[in-house]
Amino acid sequence: MIPQIIGACLAILLLVGLWTPVVGSLIAVIELWVALTHGSDPWIPIILATFGGTAAMIGPGAWSIDARLFGRKHIET
Repeated sequence: MIPQIIGACLAILLLVGLWTPVVGSLIAVIELWVALTHGSDPWIPIILATFGGTAAMIGPGAWSIDARLFGRKHIET
């Protein structure tokens, strides 16, 4: 019950785009914990962990709070 509540709170932070890399990493860890400790179907937490890790690696979007606070990074070639 507690990991799901923590995951839901982190998902809200990810939705508004606050602390995106940290929150995405924490979501991945929490969802993997849920997948390993609960005996039911582990595929949904594994998919959510994958999404959290992907969001952590991609970073904040253009309309996120992180982009407003810290500036959006542009990759130049």
